[in-house]
Formats: sequence, structure tokens, C-alpha cells
Amino acid sequence: MKLVIVHDFLNQYGGAERVVGYFLRVFPKVSIYTSIYFPEDTFDLFRDENITTTFMQKVPGVRKYYKKLFFLYPCAFRSLKLDDCDIILGSSSSYSHFINKGRNSIHINYCYTPPRFLWETKSYLKGEKISYALFTIVKPMIYFLRKMDLRQSKKVDYYIAISEYVRSKIKKIYNKESVVIYPPVEVKKYRFRKRKEDFYLIVSRLKGYKRIDIAIKAFNILGKELLIVGTGEDEKNLRKISGKNIKFLGILNDKKLLDLYSRAKALVFTGKEDFGLTPIESQASGTPVIAYKEGGVSETIINGETGLFFEKQEPQVLVKIIKKFENDSLSAVKCRENAMRFDYINFKKNITNFIRSVYKEKIVS
Repeated sequence: MKLVIVHDFLNQYGGAERVVGYFLRVFPKVSIYTSIYFPEDTFDLFRDENITTTFMQKVPGVRKYYKKLFFLYPCAFRSLKLDDCDIILGSSSSYSHFINKGRNSIHINYCYTPPRFLWETKSYLKGEKISYALFTIVKPMIYFLRKMDLRQSKKVDYYIAISEYVRSKIKKIYNKESVVIYPPVEVKKYRFRKRKEDFYLIVSRLKGYKRIDIAIKAFNILGKELLIVGTGEDEKNLRKISGKNIKFLGILNDKKLLDLYSRAKALVFTGKEDFGLTPIESQASGTPVIAYKEGGVSETIINGETGLFFEKQEPQVLVKIIKKFENDSLSAVKCRENAMRFDYINFKKNITNFIRSVYKEKIVS
């Protein structure tokens, strides 16, 4: 059985890229196909892999303006030739599912979300701080790409959703069924500590839709120490509104990050995410999570036991929940136990069983 992995982009330190890394552990030495790949902008684990890119790799300015060239990606992925593959395992939140498969190939789409810029356009553009004038220009393109996206979804043989939340979106948008296989965390590598220190933690790409500004405004009011790990295009704006109690640490290596996870009083998670790996990583360290109660976190955090939810993305609401958290006593042991549901061992078993079953079904038919 020849299997290949197709991923949207390899140019950032994100949860989807971590998942691709786990795919490579399950299926070592398989080929990866992606639109663009910049080794210095993503995890080192890809440096020794067999990676094929599209013509997008040579487009001038693509490293900086890869999002603004969105209209080229469907063609880029369609240009890849994968006729001799048995299984195409897509890793997608945008374009990689536009791949053309051979007559005898099975296309499995591990879907982080149907493309947000197409199907949640207003909230996406607001988070990316795109002007109304630019939106007016791209609106006809978005309408056209939506129709293309719907047609392409019919060519996918199987969808795997990363959460029940995404499963409902796949059904609503594409009218297709899917199974849920949660992204993994290797729980044993996280340092478990019961005794916590007096600081809070954010681990995130610094993008508008992540709503880190809510946490900064809340902690400006509280005066408590907040450490922020990550970089992104919104960093400059976030630094401007931050008090002296808020520190930006940039990208950290795993050793330093695991240490912070284990010592933090709580992880603060302010965005609406389709799953969210960092809350699982935090719980694996015995550290509870304070999270906005929308999206995938409602499936990964036990409210009142491994974390607390706030229901409006407003600084004052978050302040209130943090004050409540300060007076509660959540169990580090329960956090770790809850994280075990998402351990890599379960992911490996679920993904291999699913692929074997659909491949066997194909052979029999």
C-alpha cells in the first residue's frame, strides 16, 4: 500500500504541522506534498523528510504574502501528480483537498475545518484585520472559490474530523458524513507538577482571530503576571497595549515550553478554535485551562474539574472568571487523566484502523 501525505503549507509552527509530524511517526518515511515549504519557519522534524512542493514555492514574495495569493492554491495542488498512490492522506484546513487523485486512489481528508476564509468569511477577515476595500475586491473570488470547494468536497472519499464541532461543520457545509479522530498529544513527554507558580500562560500564534487582546486587557486590569509564547503578525499591536506584567517570550524550544506548562498556574485560551492542542498539552502537565467556551475546547476540558469556561470574549468577563479560578482548587491529577484521552497511542490506533478498513473495503469491492 503506497500512502502519501498532502498538507496545505509547511511555513509555520502550528497545531496542524504538529499533527503532520505525528502522521510521520505512524507512517514513517512516506512522501509529503505541500504548496510551499520554508524549513526555517516550521518545525525541524521536517528537515530530513521527502517533501515535494508546487510552483507556489517559486512565486516571488510568497513567503511573506502567501495568504494574499489564495486564488492560486487550487491550481497549485491540482498540478501535483499522484496517480500511482493507493492512499492520499490529506491534512487540510484550506487547499490541499484540491489534489487530483488517480482512478484507484482513496482520498482521505483529515479535516481541521472547512476553509474559514470561505465559510466564516466575516469573522476570518475581521481577525486578520483586512480592510473593507480589500474585502470588496476579493468577495467575487470568494464566491467563486466556494463553488469550487463544494465541487471538490464531493471528490473526497472519506472525511475525518478533528472534533465533533468540526464534524458538524463538515455536515452543514459539504453535506458529508465524517468520523472523529482527535489530534494527538504525547502525554508522557509532558512534565507533571502539582505545585504551581503565580503566573499565567498563553501559547499561541499571535494572530487577530486568536483574540489574545482580550487576555492582555484582562491582565492589565488584574496586574497578574502573564507570559506569552509565540509570534505572529499581531505581535506589534499586542505589545503596544500590554502592561509591564505581560511578557512576550517568542518561540521557545520544547524543553523551555514544557517547563513553563508544568509551572504555570493556568493556561489562558481566548480564541474560538476547532480543537486546540495547547489546552491538552497544558492538562498533560497538570495545569488547568481557562478557555472561551466555543469550539473544540468544550470537548477537551471538563468545566470545574480541569478548567473553567468564560462565555463572552470580553476582558471584564475573563477578569471575573480568573478571580473565580483564584478561589477554586482544581486537580492537577484530573487534568493529567483527562489528557490521556488524547494520547498519541489512541491516535495511532484509531488512524491506522480507519485507513486499513477503508483500504480493505476498496480491495474487496
